[in-house]
Amino acid sequence: MSDPMRPRASLRTAVVWDVLEDALDRRVKATGKDATGEESRTGLDVLDTGGGSGNFAVPVARLGHRVTVVDPSPNALFALERRAAEAGVADRVRGVQGDILGLFDVVERGGFDAVLCHGVLEYVDDPAEGVRLAVDALRPAGILSLLGAGLGGAVLARALAGHFKEAQTALADPAGRWGAGDPVPRRFTAEQLTALVEAAGVRVDAVHGVRVFADLVPGVLVDTEPGAMEALLQLEAAAAELPAFHAVATQLHVLGEARETSGA
Repeated sequence: MSDPMRPRASLRTAVVWDVLEDALDRRVKATGKDATGEESRTGLDVLDTGGGSGNFAVPVARLGHRVTVVDPSPNALFALERRAAEAGVADRVRGVQGDILGLFDVVERGGFDAVLCHGVLEYVDDPAEGVRLAVDALRPAGILSLLGAGLGGAVLARALAGHFKEAQTALADPAGRWGAGDPVPRRFTAEQLTALVEAAGVRVDAVHGVRVFADLVPGVLVDTEPGAMEALLQLEAAAAELPAFHAVATQLHVLGEARETSGA
């Protein structure tokens, strides 16, 4: 995944980025009041768990927010530091080595206005615990942005590639895996992800299907046909909120808000 601002990469990130940017803006407006009650647009404290080299962290920092990235890879954190410097936001991006299961060894509990948990739950032994820890990092009424691999998208992709037995295996497997060679340890349905979020005390505000079409359309078509990129982006945005397409999305995005007592 690349910078959400780059056109080609935006096919994979545009839906999540647009939803996240809007949610952060609303959070600023809800919390950014000065002593007289007038609006004072100040940056938020944002935690990006498993944020790697800053694909979302750096663009979020460009909006004026302070971002802490927790990632187990030293190489990814080095790339994050370089990317933040190149973008002129090094003073607003901090990288620390760690993972979500040891989150509060490296960051403050209840210290963030928003938590990004993108591509993390697939790799933890207990996804419910991963969500609970992410929520525990939130301040009251904080934002949770959760992105996970979609089961239906993997089944559809294997079937369209002619791997029908693997598609059936993924469909029946409790973890949504198509076989021993599957690089993704776990996939989810929209219902499973929303249940995890609600069980952790977060109100689900929206669910979006991500990469409904982008992974299925031949790249040469998008790169060579005039207007194809913009048309496909518009199609992805139009389909993202429709529940019928959640079942075939490569990824699923859940946006929620923690209860007022969360993070205490």
